[in-house]
Amino acid sequence: MGSCSLWKNRLFILIFFFLLISVLLCGGAGYYLLSPGGKKSHDRMFVVREGMTLRDVADKLASENIITRRQIFLICARLLGYGRHIKAGEYRLNLTMPPLVILDMLNRGEIVTYQVTIPEGFTRKQIALLLEQKGLVDRNEFLKLTGDPGVARGYGLSAPDLEGYLYPDTYRFSRGLSTKSVIDVLVQRFREVIRPYRKRIKETGMTVEQVVILASIVEKETGRVNERPVIASVFLNRLRKGRRLESDPTVIYGLKNFDGNLTRMDLRTPSPYNTYLIHGLPPGAIANPGKEAIRAVLYPADTAYLYFVSKNDGSHCFSETLSAHNRAVRFYQKRRRSR
Repeated sequence: MGSCSLWKNRLFILIFFFLLISVLLCGGAGYYLLSPGGKKSHDRMFVVREGMTLRDVADKLASENIITRRQIFLICARLLGYGRHIKAGEYRLNLTMPPLVILDMLNRGEIVTYQVTIPEGFTRKQIALLLEQKGLVDRNEFLKLTGDPGVARGYGLSAPDLEGYLYPDTYRFSRGLSTKSVIDVLVQRFREVIRPYRKRIKETGMTVEQVVILASIVEKETGRVNERPVIASVFLNRLRKGRRLESDPTVIYGLKNFDGNLTRMDLRTPSPYNTYLIHGLPPGAIANPGKEAIRAVLYPADTAYLYFVSKNDGSHCFSETLSAHNRAVRFYQKRRRSR
């Protein structure tokens, strides 16, 4: 009986010390989680990149002196279940924030976002520069991915690249996203816009890729919404008659070092995009068209026009015959020289 009582006492003491240590550890962890990380109150931008693990995040937080006791931070985060739900992005953290607040922000994804507007008619090179200036992507990586036919095929597109499918719109992105994720958003937006027109595209006998190519040319030819269906009708009429499109913007797109002055030599320079030399559509889009340009191709004006020339005020003069077109060219060139 004495021996049994002795073991009971020892077991009670062990349990007591275990509970005491547990309480102390829990109290210490709680104190750590709820204590301010530092004394200086100022914000610091902290980026969690896609693919970073909880350990990666903890290492970075510690190296930037946002948290102390990295190992305790890791243990607490895992015990509380935060490790599996940290979201990529840029966070505005204050050095006085307790670790628990930081973990909660990372878990809920309280990221800082930046608004970026991609204008209609921007090329993928222009988009790459715009996004890089916002600190959202690396321009070279963006161009590499959007210029890869394999990446285009991954989106189900039979196009030489993603030109034409990076939909121009206003977006909000956070730093820390991969370049591929940003591209995913732009292409997904294109899919959303084109989806209601799938039936109409089938009715025209064109493919999505052909519609986008032609819409990109219309987009670059005029900035006037009311003229786009008429411009589209000219190109569609020329295609039906087997005539070359003879579009200056396509020639410019195919030039390696365009200086802003399109010359007769440029018009005679061979290129897959020189529609003064090739028949039919170029192999790919020359810009990223907006919805109005796409609609113009799908619902063109009913005209017999085959030619148009700039009036030098943003609008165009349209003609059905070459003789009428030549008269218009001489008239508006004369007016331009007189100005």
